[in-house]
Amino acid sequence: MNHDLINAAWDRLQGHVRRTPILSSPALDAIAGRRILVKAECLQVTGSFKARGGWAAVSALTGAQGVIAYSSGNHAQGVARAATAHGLPSVIIMPADAPKAKIDGTRALGGEVVLYDRETEDRDAIGAEIAAARGLVLIKPFDDAQVIAGQASVGIEIAEELGDLPADVLVPCGGGGLSSGIALALSARAPQMRVRTAEPEGFDDAARSLLAGHPVKNASLGGSICDAILTPSPGALTFPILQSYAQAGLVVTEDQVLRAMAMALKHLKIVVEPGGAVGLAAALFQPQAFDTDTVIAVASGGNVDPAILARAVALM
Repeated sequence: MNHDLINAAWDRLQGHVRRTPILSSPALDAIAGRRILVKAECLQVTGSFKARGGWAAVSALTGAQGVIAYSSGNHAQGVARAATAHGLPSVIIMPADAPKAKIDGTRALGGEVVLYDRETEDRDAIGAEIAAARGLVLIKPFDDAQVIAGQASVGIEIAEELGDLPADVLVPCGGGGLSSGIALALSARAPQMRVRTAEPEGFDDAARSLLAGHPVKNASLGGSICDAILTPSPGALTFPILQSYAQAGLVVTEDQVLRAMAMALKHLKIVVEPGGAVGLAAALFQPQAFDTDTVIAVASGGNVDPAILARAVALM
């Protein structure tokens, strides 16, 4: 994984994804006891950062007959949008318990949705079988060099806007595509910033893997409101990058996630889905974890079902 790939993806993304704002609120600073900045990828086209990796990967293809991807919903929408824009069909394999809003959003963007049971079926095997049968190019959600290069654009934007600011950058982490991409970008453009993964309790494979020095798996593949970042373990491509460039991971409770969603809505006027709010939750409710005056939390997505959002709103 090299910076030429990241720079090329950055060029291809121009005009096709949104440069998202970095938001702040004195009320959030007061809660956290330090300056909190929020990179609002929930305002990205398709509602999450996955639009970046999806576009970067699809736009790099030549001669493809179509694409296939597996996702709980955000990567699904990013790939479906990019494929449709490039005149390609897309098949998206999604867990049956994915939020209805994400399933509907994927179909609306032109994706053919295939549902599976994440507890009993292997999405990788399903994807490989369909890809072979239909001659489709598989675009993995995180363990794909072009996807990582696309997600790195979030880090480029942070570096361009915040310059030499020393800060911890908290990144929601599933398989590690976003966190490793941001870490690579910042290592070249803002080395004084430190990337730290953020995950929900019980699904903290990245944090435990970094601590162990090798990839470890989660005991369960489902059962958290943070559906967007539930993966078995860090990726083969992403984990070595995190080992080289990320600091110790952070783990938050579901209660902290819901409270962070409520605070984002109340003070920043943005809707953040549970998986996208784990970094902000750590910034707000785990002050002992930081020794910097500023923390940057990436709000990675905003595609949340109304019932979950209602639970967060009830805490306001």
